[in-house]
Amino acid sequence: MAAQYLTPEQDEKIRQWERWNRNYFVFAFVALTIVLVFSSQLGLSSGENWGPLGLLIAALITPIIVLQLRLACPACGHKIGWQAKLMAPDQCKACGTFLRSRGQ
Repeated sequence: MAAQYLTPEQDEKIRQWERWNRNYFVFAFVALTIVLVFSSQLGLSSGENWGPLGLLIAALITPIIVLQLRLACPACGHKIGWQAKLMAPDQCKACGTFLRSRGQ
């Protein structure tokens, strides 16, 4: 069986997902660090009430989950989801296509 690779257009879709995923991860990491370090000074939490802080943390983490679940193999459409971390995996487990174009 010959190795299958993505077309340049399919490869660009994967690279775009990787850019969005990486950039949002950096934003969320910095934002969560700032929010958690300064939460009491910002009035987001107290010893008894963490409601606003919890909502803010959930609002920052939810897009990470959505981005992960949106990733699908451009060749077969199989949801890759949690198989990917910050970057797309090397190969689709469902169809065996390498998730890059031939020249890369």
